[in-house]
Amino acid sequence: MEALQHREDRPVAVVGFSLGAQLAVLLAVRRPDLVSHVGIISAQAEPSRWPSATLALLRTAAPLAKREWFARAQARELFIPPTLFPDYLRTTQNLSTRTLVASVGENIRFTIPPTWASYEGKALVVVGERERAIMARSAHHLTRYRADGEPEAIAECGHGVPLQKPHWLADRLQAWLA
Repeated sequence: MEALQHREDRPVAVVGFSLGAQLAVLLAVRRPDLVSHVGIISAQAEPSRWPSATLALLRTAAPLAKREWFARAQARELFIPPTLFPDYLRTTQNLSTRTLVASVGENIRFTIPPTWASYEGKALVVVGERERAIMARSAHHLTRYRADGEPEAIAECGHGVPLQKPHWLADRLQAWLA
């Protein structure tokens, strides 16, 4: 946020994916003077039903993420290309259980701030058509009380639009910002 406050040319467009999209929403509603556009890609905006049970299971299974075979399986689910796998593995091996559980906890408990409906900037909400149902519902929640229109469902994508269709996404964002 400090970097945004010291920019000469503001407000700016902020684009986020998943947890980053949740953070982009929070930034926009807390500092609308800094953010003119919010690109929201695959943000969960509806709390999970059993966060305590989910986090307890995650805490127990977290050591698996440090194992290469498990990280490879996860990377496939997250659409991480083979060229980025070494970085992904290094990151998962260095991530503490405490940090993992805290970040996932914030993610699965996220709710849309009440001031989101009155945010005057522009918003683009994108979700993969093959994502879990909670993600599609979340996309609709994020657009329900805004004049920006319906969310865009991206064909043949799961929870990995930026990695599955990076060129399409870049073109779409450029067109939206033009």
